[in-house]
Amino acid sequence: MKKRTLLGALAMGVAASVALVGCASGTGGDAGDAGGDTQSKDITVGVFNGWPEGEAASYLWQQVLQKQGYNVDLEYADAGPVFAGLAKGDYDVAFDGWLPTTHASYFDKYGDDLVDLGSWNDDAKLTLAVNADAPIDSIEDLAAHADEFDNRIVGIEPGAGLTEAVEKKTIPQYGLDDMDFITSSTPAMLAELKKALDADENIVVTLWRPHWAYDAFDIKDLKDPKGTLGDAESIHTITRTGFSDDFSEVNTWFKAFRMDSDLLFSLENAMFREEHKQSEYEGIVAQWMADNQDYVDSLTS
Repeated sequence: MKKRTLLGALAMGVAASVALVGCASGTGGDAGDAGGDTQSKDITVGVFNGWPEGEAASYLWQQVLQKQGYNVDLEYADAGPVFAGLAKGDYDVAFDGWLPTTHASYFDKYGDDLVDLGSWNDDAKLTLAVNADAPIDSIEDLAAHADEFDNRIVGIEPGAGLTEAVEKKTIPQYGLDDMDFITSSTPAMLAELKKALDADENIVVTLWRPHWAYDAFDIKDLKDPKGTLGDAESIHTITRTGFSDDFSEVNTWFKAFRMDSDLLFSLENAMFREEHKQSEYEGIVAQWMADNQDYVDSLTS
């Protein structure tokens, strides 16, 4: 396997840090404190770089919690550092734990210092996707047609669970070692996908469901008869140990959190389908919340 990095896309993959802090509605240990928690109102959310479903959930909960009087910081990092940060207590919560396959290695490593609050979406799936008119429908045919795809697979972040699955399972089991596996960032992959589709060229990328790209682009998943990318997974809310003691009511809300794929797609599409600045997400999410007020109200009821 030949692995290289998209040098030109480094700027797109630089980790961003967002600290959008809401105003507390009460003070100190007053009886009016949100949720009755008196120890702290400050919650830090670890957000995986380039994983839109986690970004969407994080921005949603940021505004939901701010309305309840909490101060919520969103801090971006790759998946590995977020899991390590949760285990050390640097982050309070992350909304993008994929189980039982994609992030299993992180739970094996840090499981004693993480708390799994359960899944909020059960339609997650790792994929290799191609343009809809590509000459193949299965990964098992990719090696024979590699030259028609410029002998490359365009991936996402090097530390992603999807990248690990493709490297360790998909490529060796389907004999794709002679193809270049290019890793950089999710934005860089999406830029390559759009560029190829606009030029009417074949391309194969690592992708996952749920993702707004399936609505934005004319693409299809390749069949995976060997099951190298696993079956459908669930997206879980993960907290540091001790979070339930520090934020008991918030912990209850997180445990009850569910979001079906139609709702998730609509929020993702509002945030990501057009090229918005990160500073615009707050307003976009606020409008989405207003348009889906009954669902938003249910999150803390």
